[in-house]
Amino acid sequence: MKLEELYQSKCTSAEKLAEAVGDGWVFGMDAGPTQTEAIMAAICERAKNGSLKDIKVHTMLDAYPFAFYADSSLNGKVNGVSWFSSGGARKAISAGFADYIPNYYRDTLKLIRDNYTYDAFCIAVSPMDKHGYFSLATTSSYSEAMISKAKRIFVEVNEYQPRAVCNTQLHISQVDAVVVNNHPLPVLPPVKLDETSITIGNLIAEQIPDGACIQLGIGAIPDATGMALKSKHDLGIHTEMFTDSMVELIECGAVNNSKKQIHPFKTVTTFAFGSQRIYDYIDDNPAIMILPVDYVNDPNVICRNDNMISINAAVEVDLWGQVCAESIGPKHLSGTGGQVDYVRGATQSRGGKSFIAFESTAKGGTISKIKASLAEGAVVTTSKNDVDYVVTEYGIAHLRGQSLASRAKQLISIAHPDFRDELTFEARKRGILI
Repeated sequence: MKLEELYQSKCTSAEKLAEAVGDGWVFGMDAGPTQTEAIMAAICERAKNGSLKDIKVHTMLDAYPFAFYADSSLNGKVNGVSWFSSGGARKAISAGFADYIPNYYRDTLKLIRDNYTYDAFCIAVSPMDKHGYFSLATTSSYSEAMISKAKRIFVEVNEYQPRAVCNTQLHISQVDAVVVNNHPLPVLPPVKLDETSITIGNLIAEQIPDGACIQLGIGAIPDATGMALKSKHDLGIHTEMFTDSMVELIECGAVNNSKKQIHPFKTVTTFAFGSQRIYDYIDDNPAIMILPVDYVNDPNVICRNDNMISINAAVEVDLWGQVCAESIGPKHLSGTGGQVDYVRGATQSRGGKSFIAFESTAKGGTISKIKASLAEGAVVTTSKNDVDYVVTEYGIAHLRGQSLASRAKQLISIAHPDFRDELTFEARKRGILI
């Protein structure tokens, strides 16, 4: 068949595709806007009508309000299994009708290949090119592993998806079904920068030299740091998530990737999620490399760039320097993601630095995020041996290579003043301060 004839022979509706799904199927999807909204909605609708049961859907960083994470009546019919958890997945996991797979993001491809087989891998893609290829648009992440372990591949073609030229591609001959679903991509609401996040961003930016290579996470503090870096020169990007602040840095000239030791003049990421501005920038742009996460997040790859800088967040930090970034006490909040990957990669880099940054208090200033001990049941994300710099609006504590007493003194000095006496008392009572 000619490519167009082959394409047309595989086109179907989401509803007809759902009719072919059997009980007990396991589905896989990757992160963000490449998830298949129409296919999953049709499968959930069939399950609601009592025609399906025991379906599992693996997801990560969900861009859509999937019914299997929102509707507890689907429990036992369609259940979500998250590799990270956010939004609806977070609530469903806490409510007990969704599951979570603990992991380092860099390990997901090996974990998938070693542990799972998928009845179908579902991915939203850009329209087929003249050679018969679909771009996996905004992500490469762990798609390659799911493709290799899937019995079937279902694509949802969306003309609004950017065509990323440097990421995983699928050929029409690999695809079992095509569903056309044209709609604007989901966007993240813009982050409002307050005085605290701007202060923290400026403190971090002062520590970043010209020519550094950066990784930024999600949120007000990474965005504020990005804005504070606009006066820098010759910055590079090697990051897990490609964000709006990075587009800003590229377009203003602060980032040109010229000083990178690997992939010079290229921005390297594993997925993008944010505004339409990001999607427009990715489209047909050979300077954006969207590569699998087992490469992008490998500390041994990350550290090959000199002056590697990573910036990530925390829920709380104790006086030993243990970082909790994925739970509030025992209550699930999110996964480990790539925080540890970049902490280790940055600290192994020549001239590199890793920053864990957060506002000093929570709940209107009534709770200190720097604590003598983590809350009972809190999950340790980054260990005391890995943590490098900790930043609040009151300053920077450098913990790596420091004694326990030195760590405690520095962390107390950047805690909110209302809690410093209490933290000092607890540190002395526990024999931390000498």
